[in-house]
Amino acid sequence: MKPLILTSLGRAVPALDSLATRGDVEIKRVPLLPSPASLDGERATVLLLDRALVQGAGDDQSLFGQLASQAALVGVGESGETEPPDFFPADLLSGYFAADTPVATARITLHGALRHAAALVVARRATRLEGRSATDVTELSRIGVALSTERDLLTLLELILTQARRLSSADAGSLYLVEHHDDAPSTLRFKLSQNHTLPSLPFSEAVIPLDHASLAGYAAATGEPLIIPDVYLLPEDVSYKQNRSFDEKFNYRTKSMLVIPMRTHRDEVIGVLQLINRKRSSDARLTSNDMVEKEVLPFDQRSVDLVSALASQAAVAIENGRLYEDIERLFEGFVTASVTAIESRDPTTSGHSSRVATFTCGLAEAVDRVGSGPYRALRFSREQMKEIRYAGLLHDFGKVGVREQVLVKQKKLYPSDLAIVKHRFQFLLQRADLQYERERAEYLLAHGKERYQDALQRLDGVRRAEREDLMRFLDSVVRANEPTILPEGTFEELTAINERTFVDFDGVEKPMLSDEELRYLMINKGNLDQRERREIESHVSHTFRFLEHIPWTRELKGVPEIAYGHHEKLNGHGYPRQISGDAIPVQTRMMTISDIYDALTATDRPYKRAVPAARAIEILRDEATDGSLDAALLDAFVEAKVYELVKPEPGRPRAGANTPL
Repeated sequence: MKPLILTSLGRAVPALDSLATRGDVEIKRVPLLPSPASLDGERATVLLLDRALVQGAGDDQSLFGQLASQAALVGVGESGETEPPDFFPADLLSGYFAADTPVATARITLHGALRHAAALVVARRATRLEGRSATDVTELSRIGVALSTERDLLTLLELILTQARRLSSADAGSLYLVEHHDDAPSTLRFKLSQNHTLPSLPFSEAVIPLDHASLAGYAAATGEPLIIPDVYLLPEDVSYKQNRSFDEKFNYRTKSMLVIPMRTHRDEVIGVLQLINRKRSSDARLTSNDMVEKEVLPFDQRSVDLVSALASQAAVAIENGRLYEDIERLFEGFVTASVTAIESRDPTTSGHSSRVATFTCGLAEAVDRVGSGPYRALRFSREQMKEIRYAGLLHDFGKVGVREQVLVKQKKLYPSDLAIVKHRFQFLLQRADLQYERERAEYLLAHGKERYQDALQRLDGVRRAEREDLMRFLDSVVRANEPTILPEGTFEELTAINERTFVDFDGVEKPMLSDEELRYLMINKGNLDQRERREIESHVSHTFRFLEHIPWTRELKGVPEIAYGHHEKLNGHGYPRQISGDAIPVQTRMMTISDIYDALTATDRPYKRAVPAARAIEILRDEATDGSLDAALLDAFVEAKVYELVKPEPGRPRAGANTPL
């Protein structure tokens, strides 16, 4: 671009004629001072100031300072004026000559002014580059912070591609990740695509070979970037080719392209960023070939530098993201193994932990949507939801510290104890038969057949009555041995049975039921006595001690405390600490509701009958009414139908799972 010299309209400057003749500069005559904004900052410009132009500025002397930052100012005086007049901005002039100054001298002054004007252009460029570099560094730092804090891999990839497109003004872009097979990189997975012109494009992942045939494969295999002004005009001698099927299918024109390998700090290529069509205006949509020709530019060195820097940050972030995913998978495996260990000791509660986790997370999501009530402002982050889920899955892990016979106890009596009771009654039945035979034989010996039939009828009645009593007693024992969900039974019949005695093999008179047997059978709720219940309840403390030893991350540090309180009640009547009210975390209160609901409705408990969903909700509402449970959370549980989140298993429907409430 030729330098520009602006001079006053009607002013004759002989020195300009020789410059114009040689064609080195463009000369333009103006009637008034130009505005600083009208000058091209990329063009060396000299402004010749004469009396008319200076006086035309009036009192606005600041205008000359603004012009001096954009152009070299040269004063042109009248004939005989060897010094600039007082009203000239003398301190801003790069040169001065009078109208009668010899042409050669004036030309030297003009050449000096042109050099000064060129220096101003360079200085402005340097300033812009410095400012842009500082902005770029700041922007890359900001992006780096964002990348380092994002742990979800797909979100991270979206962020990387979005920022790469923004920094380079690219219309579209793709992101590929290197996949390893047999510990060696062998394929590229097409993970993500963005297109400003075609924002609604369908997308599906695909795999391409990691070789030199494709642009992305070449960049990944060689580790070298590709900067292509027009992918339709690739040299014949290159190995890679552009697949035009996308352009043909969606009527899109791919032109300029930048393909950057993403390298980790170990110099390992972990993926490829592919940017398409750098634009003059980032908002433009390339809807036609004319728009492509008008808007699309080759990727410049600045774009290459910025995207390369971003790609390095991205590679580290992706590696960290994958490492985080690996750690999460490892921890998920640990949690799964822990739950399996719990359920292997107590197969009757199989699936309980995962169901409680599902219900509790569902209730947390429902609370997030509540628009009124005490929890209308409560929101759970993604990390907090994960914390709730892990607490739900591990809330019963402490059962590993409970004796197995207590843990799997199904009835009030242990199976061996019930067998002893049944053997005792069988012995008494056989003894009644023997007593009958003995008395019949003794009668025959003493009386012969005299009135034998009457005696036999009497003996048979006694035996029948004894057997009926024994069978009724045994049936009462078997019925009393069944646990109940709610307090039931007065047990008068058991007391009556215990008043009956028998003589054992050693001739010792004993009650039909021992004190220990009677104590178990008279449990009026559930199947555990106080000692066994305390042992079962100890699983909560075992859980807390176990979870407390795990080095949880900052986001998950609340897992032990949430799990610790799942048997506490708001009124302080829970266990093991009898805490109440706000001392119980809201996440724990949600888990308590989920835990009780699942225990009530589970059909896989042989020691109790499952209750329908409607009845389970009634029981929960009763507990909320007496202050045991959080009524607002229970309302959210019911209104959001959280109980429907667990679908019936094939062949093992949950009781009343689909019962309308």
